[in-house]
Amino acid sequence: MIAIVGGARPNFIKIAPIIKELESRNVYYKFIHTGQHYDYEMSAVFITHLLLPEPDYDLEIGSGSHGHQTGMAIIKLEEIFLDNRPDVVILVGDVNSTLAGAIAAVKLGIPVAHVEAGLRSFDRTMPEEINRLVTDILASFLFTTCEDAEGNLLNEGIPKERIFFVGNVMIDSLIAAMPFVEESKIQDDLKLHKGEYMYITLHRPSNVDDRTNLSEIVDSIEEISRLGLQMVFPTHPRTKKRLADFGLLGRLQSLEGMLLLEPLGYIDAVALEAFARLVLTDSGGVQEETTFLRVPCLTLRPNTERPITITEGTNILLSHGPGEICPEVKRILDGERKTSTIPRLWDGGAATRIVNILVRHNAT
Repeated sequence: MIAIVGGARPNFIKIAPIIKELESRNVYYKFIHTGQHYDYEMSAVFITHLLLPEPDYDLEIGSGSHGHQTGMAIIKLEEIFLDNRPDVVILVGDVNSTLAGAIAAVKLGIPVAHVEAGLRSFDRTMPEEINRLVTDILASFLFTTCEDAEGNLLNEGIPKERIFFVGNVMIDSLIAAMPFVEESKIQDDLKLHKGEYMYITLHRPSNVDDRTNLSEIVDSIEEISRLGLQMVFPTHPRTKKRLADFGLLGRLQSLEGMLLLEPLGYIDAVALEAFARLVLTDSGGVQEETTFLRVPCLTLRPNTERPITITEGTNILLSHGPGEICPEVKRILDGERKTSTIPRLWDGGAATRIVNILVRHNAT
């Protein structure tokens, strides 16, 4: 039996194609939702839109500090693993639930398979970087999305026989969703013209928890609004709260051409990305999706664990902060675009390759 663990929106995008592949082969599995993202917009709506089954377990750990989330998830996952004794635990991404699953499984002698292994920002102030490093140390199967990830793992002393370059399960989900994306009416509903708006997603603490940084971001967005470009900004609950706390929400709401939305389901979110003139984000997954969709992407972070989206894709890293937003937006509006390609094995077959390897190693 396979246990597959997720806890946040990006996890479900990566889990969906793996579960579909397991079901197509009649491989017995248990789907465990830790409840790290627990409200409807941040969790259940994604499960629904990705056609995922209802979780076999919902641990409902909720919000809290990193230590609280990770600790509660370890305790509850250990109980499930003891009751079910899976042959392997599949973990995806880099959230606290990922780290918790690795610790709980390994201490019980259960092999761990880490999907999206080897990604590195080389910034240990990021909680996600710690989660990646520890999970990869503990994993028996390290499934990578790109070839530079293997180099990172080898440099850290991970044996080569544990590393498998399989491609990107995020892109598996994206390819499967494209027929539904093409049918989405979200642009009509919002009275948007395809290719004539900027799509914005921001949620990282470095951007939204710092009053100065968030104020500078709002300043830049105000300047962009004067260019006449429409903007669509689905606001993460954390971001909306900080905007309100810092007295910035009203400024955004009053901008000409600004649409502030509640979090969106997967299909509508991808549809807005796919037909945007450009995207401003701090999300790792959006960097990958825009690279595949060949939509210009500006990433407001000092670093990225996905450098392939810069070297091969459409991504531009705004490593010096919000002051870079407007100049880069103006360049894109003036017609400057990066030459980009779709990275190797971002072809919709990653989940098949993952399950093939697990079957070959008798891990199912």
